This record gives sequence, C-alpha cells and structure tokens, in this order.
Amino acid sequence: MYWINGEPRQQLPLTDRAIQFGDGFFTTARIRTGQIDLLSYHLERLAQAADRLMFASPDWTALEREMRQVAEQRRDGVLKVIISRGSGGRGYSAAGCGMPLRIISYTEAPAHYPLWRRQGVNLTLSPVRLGCNPQLAGIKHLNRLEQILIRTRLEQVVNAQEAVVLDIRGYVTECCAANIFWRQGSEVFTPSLTQSGVAGVMRRHIMALLAGSPFTPHLVEAPPEALSAADEVIVCNALMPVLPVNRFDERAYRDRTLFEFLRPNC
Repeated sequence: MYWINGEPRQQLPLTDRAIQFGDGFFTTARIRTGQIDLLSYHLERLAQAADRLMFASPDWTALEREMRQVAEQRRDGVLKVIISRGSGGRGYSAAGCGMPLRIISYTEAPAHYPLWRRQGVNLTLSPVRLGCNPQLAGIKHLNRLEQILIRTRLEQVVNAQEAVVLDIRGYVTECCAANIFWRQGSEVFTPSLTQSGVAGVMRRHIMALLAGSPFTPHLVEAPPEALSAADEVIVCNALMPVLPVNRFDERAYRDRTLFEFLRPNC
C-alpha cells in the first residue's frame, strides 16, 4: 500500500527526480502494536538527509501525522518513507523543483528475522566494496546500486545470510542491509562511517544503550581481521532489530554476552 503526500496513490510522473536520478532519501521503520519504533530517530535522520542533500524543507508535521496514521491502522509491519525532490529542473539542476514529495508504503514484516534472531546468522566477506564520499556517508539516499551488487553476490553464496562489506580502503563499513558491532572483552567496536555506509537508527539506539553500560563503545576504522579476533559479533537494523553472528567465514563465535545485554531493549 502506498500514499503520496497523504493520498492513496501508486504512480509517480516519469519526470520525478527520484526516478530520473535517485534524487531523494528514505528510512524504513518497524511498526509494533500500532506504534513506530524509534520514530524520533527516523524523523531526525530524514531531516539530516534533507539538509545534507540541500532539499527544500518537506512538510515534517504532515509527514509525522501520515506515518502515525498508517501505523495506527496496522498492528505490525514495515513502514517505509521516501522523500523525493519531485519534478522540475533541467538535467542535473534542481532549480525549479517545488515542495518535495512524501511517499509512504506499508508491507508485512519479514518472516525470517525472528528465526535468525533465535538461531543466529553467518557472514561472508563481500567482493563488492563501497566507494568513499564524506558528503554522502551516513545518510540513506536513494542511490543503492552498491547494495544491489552486494546482495546479488551474497545470493550466490551458500550458508551465509549477510555480508561484511569493506570500503575501497579495505576497512569494515557495514553489512548489505545492516550495521555491524563486534566485542573484545568489554570493548565494543563499530565502524565510524565517516567515509561511506549508512548510519542506521538501530545502530544509534545501540550506541545509546552502551553509554553508561559495562561496555565501552568505540567508533573505528578497522580491517576485517578485527572481526576474526573478536569474541562476539552482532548485526542490526531497524527491522531485525539485532541478530547474533554464528560465523564469519572460518571464524566461529559462541559467546552472546553483548547480544543478551541488548536483546531486551531492541
């Protein structure tokens, strides 16, 4: 089901810049019992993306109202918000674009995540690397070709549910559709995401949970060998929301100390 600027619609004009250039950004949220998990974080990430991409300000009040209305009508599921710059401009120029479009969709929750949460997942190293661009790093813009290539490669691998993705410098950045944390003793590490990758809302939530906890969080640039030396690895996104990792290629993990600490609040 889709809504555009609050109206039930399923079509965009071919002149829309989301279609022409991927000129927009999005967030994907979990609905539970009619409520949107981490709603304020989702709204803040959209506002950050609008600022970074130099968008005219969307009608944030209307967007929040529309998001809540969709969630209240459904007990559980997935709510996705896309903000497009709309139609206008000539070529790459955004001159002449009016108010951005608010696109909301609802789908059922992925059925496999509860199973993965109980059983854990296996990771493999992706051969596809992410380009570095500090201006776009962290935000969830509509240009996702790298992730499509990563997922296509991952689907060719047997016995791996997610992929560890490096940037072109060789540093661990994220997974295909998740952020990643690893633990050594009481030290917890996650990529800094200053050059590439998506700063997910669940990653932000976990960082808040770690503050003042027995664990010490660190934002780092680290090679994949850091995962091989870890005691534990977890992956997360707004829908999973947190999954324990059983194996990264040949390295097996049996400790779930961090996962068990996070699980009740994620």
